[in-house]
Amino acid sequence: MAAVAVHSAVLGEGRPTLPYAEAGHPGGTPLVLVHGYLDSWWTFEPLLRRLPPGLHAYAPTQRGHGDADKPPDGYLPEDFAEDLVAFMDGVGIERAVLVGGSSGGVQARIVAGRRPDRVAGLVLLGVPATLADKPQVVQFWNRVRELRDPVDPALAAELTDGLTATPMGRGFLKTVVDENLKVPAHVWRETLRGLLETDLRATLSGILVPTLVVWGDKDPLLTREDQRTILDAIPDSRLLVYEGVGHLAYWEAPERVLRDLADFLADRA
Repeated sequence: MAAVAVHSAVLGEGRPTLPYAEAGHPGGTPLVLVHGYLDSWWTFEPLLRRLPPGLHAYAPTQRGHGDADKPPDGYLPEDFAEDLVAFMDGVGIERAVLVGGSSGGVQARIVAGRRPDRVAGLVLLGVPATLADKPQVVQFWNRVRELRDPVDPALAAELTDGLTATPMGRGFLKTVVDENLKVPAHVWRETLRGLLETDLRATLSGILVPTLVVWGDKDPLLTREDQRTILDAIPDSRLLVYEGVGHLAYWEAPERVLRDLADFLADRA
């Protein structure tokens, strides 16, 4: 198991301070792991602990989430994307492979499209082409739009229900829920509002870096057609389908994700 260290990155004047987890050899290929809605770096703990030699991973907790600073505003996908570039600047990453999990892939692909000089490759793990057409997400928004502090722990626990096709350890799930509960109600609202009101299909344009798309065929949120939209928009992209896996392949099949990631990097070495 790889050792995981947690540090803080100061992004500069007017930007939040972000905690981040780091694992792997300093000379390894740099990866930046980008978490999704309400998560923190902890969502990538199964990957970080199993990181093979030759890789050097950074997993920042984004603004408003986990133990990161929680400004009153700045929760559009483009805000998170700008923070991501500032994070890379702050920790001295010139160029990296961006690995986006769930909605974290939205800000990762914004950076890939706008700053290809900083992105060596893009990996999208269970990432939606868009969310506004997902009935479950719209129904959830109708609850979140009225949310006030303190957030009900039962609501946070609901978020993990049914997302994986195989049961996860109770200790890990409790940590995930506890991290979700660190997120104040205004961040729940404004982050989801940003994901629903932004034209997410437009964030797929202009991506010319090599891209690996991973989708579990038991994903309760995303369909194969949703992933096809991503493939059609990104010229140098390919899809891997994980049979029997749900929305969060990096929880359910971390070893396979890392193997496929290593193969993806080797093909482009």
